Amino acid sequence: MSPEAHSAPRSLAEALRARDDASLAALLRSRPDLITPVPTDLTQLATRAGTRASVLRALERLDRFALQTAEALAVAPDPASYDTLLGLMAGDAGDETVAGALPRAVACLREQALVWGGDDRLRLVRTARELLAPSPQHPSPTGLGPTVQEATSGMSPGRIQEIVTAAGLPSTHDSVSAVTALTALFTHRKKMAKLLAGAPEAALEVLTRLVWGPPYGQVTADPAAHLRWLLDRGLLLPTTPGTVVLPREVALHLREGRAHRTPEPLPPAVTPAAAHSSQVVDATAAGQAYTALATVEELLKDWDEGGPAVLRAGGLSVRDLKRTAVALDVSEPVAAFWVELAYAAGLIASDGEADERYAATPAYDEWLEQPPAERWARLAQAWLAATRTPGLVGGRDAKDRTLSALGPGLDRSAAPEVRHRVLSLLAALPQGAAPDAESVLARLRWERPLRGAQRDGDDDLRSRLARWALSEAELLGVTGRGALSAHGRALLGAPAAAPAAGSGSAEAGSAESAGPGDKLPVHHHRAADRLVPLAAAEQAVATAAAARLLAPLLPEPLDHVLLQADLTAVAPGPLRRPLADMLGVLADVESKGGATVYRFTPASVRRALDAGRTAADLHAFLAEHSRTPVPQPLAYLIDDVARRHGHLRVGAASAYVRCDDDTLLNEILADRRAAALRLRRLAPTVLAAQTDPATLLEGLRAMGYAPAAESAEGDVLITRAHAHRTPPRTAPEPVPDGPPPPDATLLSAAIRAIRAGDLAATTPRKPVGEPLAGGELPRTSSAETLATMQAAVLTGDSVWIGYVNADGAASQRVIAPVRVEGGFVTAYDHTADEVRTFPLHRITGVAELADD
Repeated sequence: MSPEAHSAPRSLAEALRARDDASLAALLRSRPDLITPVPTDLTQLATRAGTRASVLRALERLDRFALQTAEALAVAPDPASYDTLLGLMAGDAGDETVAGALPRAVACLREQALVWGGDDRLRLVRTARELLAPSPQHPSPTGLGPTVQEATSGMSPGRIQEIVTAAGLPSTHDSVSAVTALTALFTHRKKMAKLLAGAPEAALEVLTRLVWGPPYGQVTADPAAHLRWLLDRGLLLPTTPGTVVLPREVALHLREGRAHRTPEPLPPAVTPAAAHSSQVVDATAAGQAYTALATVEELLKDWDEGGPAVLRAGGLSVRDLKRTAVALDVSEPVAAFWVELAYAAGLIASDGEADERYAATPAYDEWLEQPPAERWARLAQAWLAATRTPGLVGGRDAKDRTLSALGPGLDRSAAPEVRHRVLSLLAALPQGAAPDAESVLARLRWERPLRGAQRDGDDDLRSRLARWALSEAELLGVTGRGALSAHGRALLGAPAAAPAAGSGSAEAGSAESAGPGDKLPVHHHRAADRLVPLAAAEQAVATAAAARLLAPLLPEPLDHVLLQADLTAVAPGPLRRPLADMLGVLADVESKGGATVYRFTPASVRRALDAGRTAADLHAFLAEHSRTPVPQPLAYLIDDVARRHGHLRVGAASAYVRCDDDTLLNEILADRRAAALRLRRLAPTVLAAQTDPATLLEGLRAMGYAPAAESAEGDVLITRAHAHRTPPRTAPEPVPDGPPPPDATLLSAAIRAIRAGDLAATTPRKPVGEPLAGGELPRTSSAETLATMQAAVLTGDSVWIGYVNADGAASQRVIAPVRVEGGFVTAYDHTADEVRTFPLHRITGVAELADD
C-alpha cells in the first residue's frame, strides 16, 4: 500500500505533500517541464502538473501498458478501487500476466503524478481524464462509449421509464433512480446474461459489431424489429437523430469486463535475425568507419574552393545534391546523410558572403589533424545528438515545400532519443547479434505509442526515425553487419557484456549491474526499464572510450604506392596525408575500394605543374614513394607535358597570347575551335583576345595546348588551389525535446525551495491585524513588524512574512530572525536554506507561527 493510501489525500497537492524527497525528485526528473521555472510550493506544482500541455507531454512518454491503464481509469468510476481497475484490465476471467504487470503501471502513473490516491480511491488527474475519456469528437482507444447516465442525460423522463419497464425492471418515481436501476442491471453479469438470452439473433450480431468500437451506429426513422428490441431495452441509446450508441456498461458486459481488446502488459522482445562473431562485427564496423572518414574528407575536398550556392530559402538545390552524390559515388539519400553529418559536426557551413556558398569551416582543418579514431568519434557523437534528420530530405513540409539538405524544416526533436534507444536495444542483444528490424520497430511502438505520428501526417515518425537510425549506424560504422560493435557500445555508454536477448528485465539487469565506478557511465530509468541518453560530460567520456577501442581496428596509413606500366598507381590501403594530397593533384582517382587506383593523364600532370612542381620534383616524388620502378611511359608522359608546359603564355589585355614561335600562333589562328576566343594578331609573336585570361587558358587547353599563365611583370604565374573557408562557425544546436532533464544539484535545490515555500504557505499562523478579503496576505504596520521581529530574535522562534523583492514579485517565507538593525533583519531563510538580509520596508506583513 502506498503512503497516499494511508494518508487519504483529498487533492493532488496533498498527495504530493505526502511524498518524500526521492519521490519528488523522480517526478521532476521524469517531467522536467514542471521545474521550469521552479514552483513556489507544492500547490503550484500540482496545478502545473494538471495543465493540458504538461499532461499531454507526460502521456506521450508512457509505454503502451501504462497508457492502457490510464485509459482504463478514464472509463472507470471516479474514484476507482484497485480491484475495479484490475477487473477492467484483466477481465472477469483474470489474466495473470496483466495482474502481475499492473502494479508497475499504477506505480508509474503515480510517479508521473497522473494518478493519485490510495488503492481504494485511485483518481486520474482531471485533465488526463478529459483527454482519454470517450466523447463523440474524440473516441477512446478502448472503443467504449458513454455511460448510461451520460447517454440518457437529455432523454425525457417518460422515455426513460419506458426503457426501464421494457428491460423488466419496476418503474421508479424519478429519472435518477431509473437510470441507477438500469445501470445496476447492465453491470450485473447474471441478469444481463438472462436479458440477452432472449434477444433476437440479428440483435446480437449488431451488438457484436459495436462491442469493440466504434460504439456508434446509424438507424432509420423506422428501425428494424431487432433494432427496435435493442432500443426499447436501452441496449442501444439514441444520441442524435439517426445515431445510436452502445452504452459503456453493456459493452463491458459483452467484453467480459475488459476495457481493451488486447492488453499488452509486456514489451515485445527484440529478436535476433542473424548472429556473427564479435571479431567480424568489429572489423566490419571499423572498415565502414574508415570509409565514413574518407567520404567526409572527399566531400570537403570537393568543396574546398567553395561549395554549392545556398538557396534563397536555405539549403542545397536538388541539382547540387545530385552533383554531390555523383562526386561521392553514392545515392542521393546517402549523400544527404554525409552532408548533414558534416554540418552537424561543424565541418561545413555557409560563408555568409553576398554570393553565399557552402564551404569548409576552420574546424575542418583542425579535424584533419586529429588521429582517425578521434575524427570518427567526433562524427559519431555529432550524429548521436543531432536533431536534424537527413531522411526527410526530398519530402514535403506542412506547406507542401520540398525539404532540402542543409535547409530548414529538418529538425525532429525525437531523433536523438530514438537513435539512442535503437542502439540500447541492440546493446541488449548478445554480442554479434543483428536484430530483426520489425521487432525493433514493434518494441519502440510499445514504448511510445502516442509519439509515433506527430506533425508528419499518418506516417509513424518514430518508426521512420528508427529505420534511418539502423541504416545510418551501419554507414557510420557504429554497427557492423547490423550488430552493435564494441566501440558502438562504448559510444552508447553501455556495459561491455550484453545480457540475453529480448527481455526487458534482462535490460534492467544489465544497467543495474554497472556500478558508479565503471569506466563507461550507464544510466537506468527505473520507471521505463531502459538506458537513457548520457549527460554532456559523460558522453564525452564515452566517446573517448569508443575512440580508444576503434583505434587499433583502423588500418595504418601507408607511405607507398605501386606504379604500373598502364599509367596507373595502386594504393593498397589508406595513404598518409602528404602522400594522398600530392597524389590527388598528380593523378585522377579511377576506382575506390580496398585499394585505390589512380590514373596519370596529361591533364593531371599539367595540374601538378600548375601547382608549382617541376618535372624533376615529380620524378623524385614517384621514385621515393613507389615500391616498383617508375614505368618508362609515365616518365615520358611527365617529361613531354613539362616540355610543352609554359610554351604559350597568357596575360591580360583583356587577354593575350605570346609565343616566340610565330608558326604555332598561325596554327592557333587557323584552328576553327579558336573562333570563340576572338583572337587577333598584335605582333608576330603576340595574339590578343576579347575574353578574360581564365577563359582563354581553358579554351587553349581544350584545344590540346599547354599554356602557362603570366603575371603583369611577364613571369610565369603559378596557379594554386586556394582553400576557401568560412569565418569561425559553431555546429548547429540540436532542437531540444522540451526542457532538459535536471541534474542532481538542480533537483536538490528545487525540492528544498518547494518544501520551504510550501512550509511558508501552509504553516498555521497566529492572526495579526485585520485579514484582507480574497485570501490576500495580512499586513502589519512598520512598528508591529519591527516589534515582532525583535521578539523573535530574543525567543529564537521562526516567523512568517510576506515579502516583495526589488522586481515587485511577492512571496511568502518562513524565517528565523537573528539580528535586527539599521532597517534590516538578518535571518535564516527556510526557502533559500541560507542566512539572508531583508529590508524591513519590503516586508508587507509578519505573523508568529501557531503553537501547534
